[in-house]
Amino acid sequence: MSKTIHLLPALLLLSLSGSALAQDSLFYLEIQGLLGYSSPQNKLIFFSHDQLEAMQKPSLGFDYVQRFSTAIKDFGVLAVQGRLAVNAEGEKPLEPQLYNAYFKYKAPGADIWFGHNRPAFGLSSYFDTHASLLQTLVMNRYGFDRDWGLGVSRNFSRGDIGFSLSAGSGMPLYFKGNYLLCGRISYGILNQDNTNVGFSAAYGQTLDTMGYHLLSPDPMLYKMLGVDFSYFWNNWETRFEVQAGNKMGENSLALYWLAGINLLEEGRLKLEAQPVFRKQGGRTTFDLAAGVTWLATRDVTLRAMYAYDHMERGSRVVFQVYFYKRILL
Repeated sequence: MSKTIHLLPALLLLSLSGSALAQDSLFYLEIQGLLGYSSPQNKLIFFSHDQLEAMQKPSLGFDYVQRFSTAIKDFGVLAVQGRLAVNAEGEKPLEPQLYNAYFKYKAPGADIWFGHNRPAFGLSSYFDTHASLLQTLVMNRYGFDRDWGLGVSRNFSRGDIGFSLSAGSGMPLYFKGNYLLCGRISYGILNQDNTNVGFSAAYGQTLDTMGYHLLSPDPMLYKMLGVDFSYFWNNWETRFEVQAGNKMGENSLALYWLAGINLLEEGRLKLEAQPVFRKQGGRTTFDLAAGVTWLATRDVTLRAMYAYDHMERGSRVVFQVYFYKRILL
């Protein structure tokens, strides 16, 4: 039997925001319009990657962050982000999505979180792509962008280290003997050194899910090692990741590269290119994508993406209007 937690963020919010120590809250309204065309399907589409995926569909949502502090320092952060997305080709026309839903406690010497957050593995553990059309390897079902569980991390003067123990089911929460243990250690502070290189490991019995859909009822071995690298130089950005191991009982290898250049004043225009290579068992495939991002106003971002899917032998073009604005409560 599966269980998806919907009340956890509300319970956390009620129990924590009522504290007399609560301070500094941020609330953002998010509106996303999206339209594309798929050559293999020969029709208009209302998703960026796959109809079953939770991310990048027309949606209305919010992003709430609440900080908790004493007179001396901050000691915790509550983050809740959710959407109501249009599910144009699904059984239900609207799909509730819960993205962030975690509480992070700033303990002496480390940060401890529990809820729905990022597992400690690879680029996706620190590279936020929740609004982007170009995605990391998690969109190719290598790990999970968000997972239910708990984790601990610590920052050092020259890097950081993190561990997480999560359900290994992604967006929904299932109890079928599934779990995922991850760890990542990195060198370099990206905002300070313009460089970060990380080494990751993951082991567990995970479920094959896509968005909120369970594709296989039984947990399967997931054993992976990874190396990721991010480097900024002037207005250039490059990110690289390689993962190798055993996925769904088969030997697997994935290579990812994202290169981008920021143009115009304050980098308001960004051009990006992204090749992805994957090999699992005896199957080899690659994807090519290119994207453009324009910060039209302080609150409105326009994006476009062209992607070629080797497996489907076809292309898709997607356009996105993204509105993200702080609302004063």
